[in-house]
Amino acid sequence: MRKLIISAVFGGLIIFGSLYFAGLIAGSKDSKRPKPEKVIKTVFVDTVKNTVIPIVVPANGNLKAKRRVELFSEVQGVFRSGSKLFRTGQEYNAGQTLIRIDANEYYASVQSAKSNLYNLLTSIMPDLRLDYPEIYPKWQEYLNGFDLNGTTPKLPEMTSEKEKFFISGRGIISNYYNVKNLEQRLSKYNITAPFKGVLTDALVTEGTLVRVGQKLGEYINIGVYELEVSISKTYGDFLKVGKKVALSNLNKTKEYMGEVTRVNGRVDQNSQTITVFIEVSGDNLKEGQYLEANLQAKEEPNAIEIDRSLLLENNQIFVVRDSILELIDVNPVYFTDKKVVLKNVPDSEVIIAKALTGAYAGMLVKVFDEDKPKKAKS
Repeated sequence: MRKLIISAVFGGLIIFGSLYFAGLIAGSKDSKRPKPEKVIKTVFVDTVKNTVIPIVVPANGNLKAKRRVELFSEVQGVFRSGSKLFRTGQEYNAGQTLIRIDANEYYASVQSAKSNLYNLLTSIMPDLRLDYPEIYPKWQEYLNGFDLNGTTPKLPEMTSEKEKFFISGRGIISNYYNVKNLEQRLSKYNITAPFKGVLTDALVTEGTLVRVGQKLGEYINIGVYELEVSISKTYGDFLKVGKKVALSNLNKTKEYMGEVTRVNGRVDQNSQTITVFIEVSGDNLKEGQYLEANLQAKEEPNAIEIDRSLLLENNQIFVVRDSILELIDVNPVYFTDKKVVLKNVPDSEVIIAKALTGAYAGMLVKVFDEDKPKKAKS
């Protein structure tokens, strides 16, 4: 019995000692974690000052030559070589021959018809001298000036009915217009340049058999081009002929000044846009070149322009009042790919100038002070 009591007391002491030392070990560890510091984000701000904002409508397109000619053949024959090769990129001056088609056979038929007309005129001269001596001199003068190798001259003016009946009855008028018709068709065997330009497309080469109605190529005037752009119908009333337009290339390395020359009077039903044509000149411009245009459509009074990233979905923006973010309603009137024009923003209101991640109404912020000098790092 005595041994049991001693064992129980000894066991209790061991248990009590274990608990005591366990408490000491647990109490020796610092279980308190430091409280996180409250981070106040710094924001960039601007002070609102409503002014007149020009609404600049961006557009783009490809240049097309203002004067261009598609070359088609109205006659048939073999394409003969000329002073210049008929090749893409070849330049011509006004009046130079672009295409020369072999017309030897047709030229012979024209000369035959002119010879018949000359013979008719010669046959009526004795009768004119006897019956109509008053008109004989002018017809004799016409016959003397008739050149078989040149263009048939215009018939003398017939002043009396007797003269008309006599000349017409001998078949001279019908023969004259037959010759003029043949001469007109003969001129189509040679196609000349209507203006100074360059050949942009050549579909035939020397020696090719050209057929009636066959397309031969394209010829354009270099230096003067048109840019066709599509503008929203909202600004169609503000775009007038004669308005200057700033143009630039894709890399923004070159700038040009264009002018609105035509505005289409019809609105495209699918896109609800209006086609505007801008004329631009330049020696280093090429057809098909891509240009961007900035058309000043109108001016919006009492408005501001900010980045689109600052405008929230519900047409609201953040303002800073007493270091607290607040939301105000605004009225966006025009959007571009990067900017937005707003109205109904009070003057002297302090708005956020750069987007802040995780911003919310009631958030405590610190305004960045650009005038405050930076401390040197030790």
